[in-house]
Amino acid sequence: MRKGFNNEQNLDNSNYKIIAVDDEEGIVDSLSIFLKRSGYNFTGVTDPQEAIEKVKNEHFDLMILDFIMTPFHGDQVVEEIRKFNKDLYILLLTGHKDLAPPLETIKRLDIQGYCEKSDKFDQLLLLIESGIKSIKQMNEIKKINNELSDTYEKLEQAYLESIQTLRYTVEAKDTYTRGHSDRVSEFSVLIGKHLHLPDADIDTLRIGGLFHDIGKIGVPDTILQKEAKLTNDEYSQIKQHPNIGVHILSHAKIFQNILPIVEHHHERFDGTGYPGRLAGQNIPYLARITSIADSFDAMSSRRSYRDSLPLDVIISEFQKGRGTQFDPKLTDIFLDILENHFDEIEEIQEKH
Repeated sequence: MRKGFNNEQNLDNSNYKIIAVDDEEGIVDSLSIFLKRSGYNFTGVTDPQEAIEKVKNEHFDLMILDFIMTPFHGDQVVEEIRKFNKDLYILLLTGHKDLAPPLETIKRLDIQGYCEKSDKFDQLLLLIESGIKSIKQMNEIKKINNELSDTYEKLEQAYLESIQTLRYTVEAKDTYTRGHSDRVSEFSVLIGKHLHLPDADIDTLRIGGLFHDIGKIGVPDTILQKEAKLTNDEYSQIKQHPNIGVHILSHAKIFQNILPIVEHHHERFDGTGYPGRLAGQNIPYLARITSIADSFDAMSSRRSYRDSLPLDVIISEFQKGRGTQFDPKLTDIFLDILENHFDEIEEIQEKH
């Protein structure tokens, strides 16, 4: 029974073309054996320039790329590829985590993940499997987008169906996400209404809240479901989920308005957040609202490692985070809701 399952999985994997680029032939050979055994359609290249030409002339779904290479480094390879191919899913290999490119480079070049080289490929295989899941979702969204008619009714229906499909996929991976995205959506709308925002912004907050964590589909399940404290490397993978979410959703025009929320809901007002380390007014306004809603739900929800926090502790946390983690003016609005309109919060919590 198990053998049959693996054969079916390998057959499915063969539909996806992976190209690996490393100037060490031994690494390419090892990857070839490992990935072909897993059923993937694999191409190995030792010359970075040849890799660029192959990607230009052939279709590949995913690239595994060494960072330190001759005659030029992996980031330069990606720089060239992104000039003509924005869709290729790229995983970067580094000889040591201290040699990894800066976060700004990873974000600018739309690199979806990276890991250290190792004699064992277990972590890399997890990243590849997560990448393939993301690619499947991107392809589905492209298909939906291409099939949309010009009529408003069909557009709305496809919009709602695609939202539900993707949300259910993420919720199947991460039990904490079940209900979390619904509440973040409604808390964001609540804040927006207290700010008297226009209906268009309220709608963007509603959908952005539902989708803000969609990039977790590209994070290995072992990390999402881990109850112990995450290692630095595991936390680095978690921090990729906003970029992965944008990579998935950016292929559909109907999602364009929510991309700033998906990408920047983990930025901090003092500039120490991720993925862009944006500060103050440079953080998109609606993302600053969603950040408050997201943090509140995290504090007020029961987790595997702690109970929900009491209201007075939550209020204290927002007071401490005013101007550092959170926009001070938006924090004041939310503190007023917590202190004077908490019945509106409870109504949302009772629904989910």
